[in-house]
Amino acid sequence: MIDANIRSDVDSNKSAGKAMKQTSIQLDATITPEAMKLADAAMLNSLQQAAFNYFPKASNPRNGLVADTTRQGSPASIAVVGFALSSYPVAVEHGWIERDAAVQACLRSMRFFWHSDQSGSPEATGYQGFYFHFLDMETGARVWQSELSLIDTALLIAGMLTAATYFDASTPAEVELRELAERLYLRVDWRWAQYQGATVAQGWKPECGFLHYGWEGYSEAILLYVLGLGSPTHPFTAASFETWTVTYQWENLYGYDFLYAGPLFIHQFSHAWIDFRGIRDRFMREKRCDYFENSRRATYVQREYAIRNPHTFMGYADNCWGLSAGEGPSAGPRLIGGQQQRFFGYAARGVPYGPDDGTIAGTSITASLVFAPEIALPAMRNLHDAGTPQQVDALRFSGINASFNAPGDACWISEGEFGLDQGMTVLMIENYRSGLLWQLGRQSSILQTGLRRAGFKSGWL
Repeated sequence: MIDANIRSDVDSNKSAGKAMKQTSIQLDATITPEAMKLADAAMLNSLQQAAFNYFPKASNPRNGLVADTTRQGSPASIAVVGFALSSYPVAVEHGWIERDAAVQACLRSMRFFWHSDQSGSPEATGYQGFYFHFLDMETGARVWQSELSLIDTALLIAGMLTAATYFDASTPAEVELRELAERLYLRVDWRWAQYQGATVAQGWKPECGFLHYGWEGYSEAILLYVLGLGSPTHPFTAASFETWTVTYQWENLYGYDFLYAGPLFIHQFSHAWIDFRGIRDRFMREKRCDYFENSRRATYVQREYAIRNPHTFMGYADNCWGLSAGEGPSAGPRLIGGQQQRFFGYAARGVPYGPDDGTIAGTSITASLVFAPEIALPAMRNLHDAGTPQQVDALRFSGINASFNAPGDACWISEGEFGLDQGMTVLMIENYRSGLLWQLGRQSSILQTGLRRAGFKSGWL
């Protein structure tokens, strides 16, 4: 059952931005509010189901690994596996997949990781309970000399715990699923990653050891810290979270006071699993804010940046915004608007300090639904109803750039689908519509413990 209180909480946030500058999108006066609601529901249904379909399509049926992208030869991404595991409960709720089939899909992934090579060798799958960022789709061995990634392991573990909370029946398969999720979580040696006192590493490589930088500044790592602090076996020390938050940067941009991070995904990823509304750590208590409200403000900052459009890119407007991590054009500089413009390929684009090359991340708008639907829905309609199949697809693709091609030509759109984008589309639309993932997170004793150890109080805690 979906918690009706969560749905009403989401509804109450729809009016949060009424005092702010409203979108200038012009709607057909003949469209009634009821018709608009139906059209929006149809759009969300279509987007969410199409995004979920990525996971069965991109999975190896023998080991449960999921490709990072649909591009030929793409390796598996452990983070994308985590999003897949989190998406199966949503699919069951909507009837897109039978419960037993979803359980078996989750079991394939968990069995693989439980039996995977944990030696930490250059060809292993993981070490100390963590996993290398990218793995061979067939063998599960490390590829691309990728790092043992703490944040991507956290995203994977979040998916395992989500599936374990949702699939709560007493059948042998669901019992095994829960037992595997618990073992895999308890095996992670979070304390090992604190290589310099309270500092938590970003990653490790067998060739050189820990990467020589930790987490500095607000980021998606809040999920990592909560999971690490919640462990009953190898938790982060209590000082780890406070040590991180002292590197935060509180700013005022365009009249909004908020905890700064340039790319939108930073303000979104942890919120896929954790309901931050009304719960506050020490930092947010001092600012009289919470992380959910902070993400709402960050969404408005993104929109205001697009309205001001300091680099005069094509397409930026009150209903076309959203700079985040994703694919953009890879090319040498070219003359745009009378000035030489560089292009960054795959990059974490951010507001207002850049980088910015005119690339909008369509899925970052969809993932903003829970925070500011009053501005996200018009922007989604703008891309979805733009009139060509190419632009309809932009809501599910990693990047769209209206400035890159010659005037009059179609917009540049990234090639293929990215698993992270599809996962965020499934989870954040669901949190907007029903709050399912938040409800499952609230039920997790691990997340509850991690949040309390990080200093969070009040609200549903």
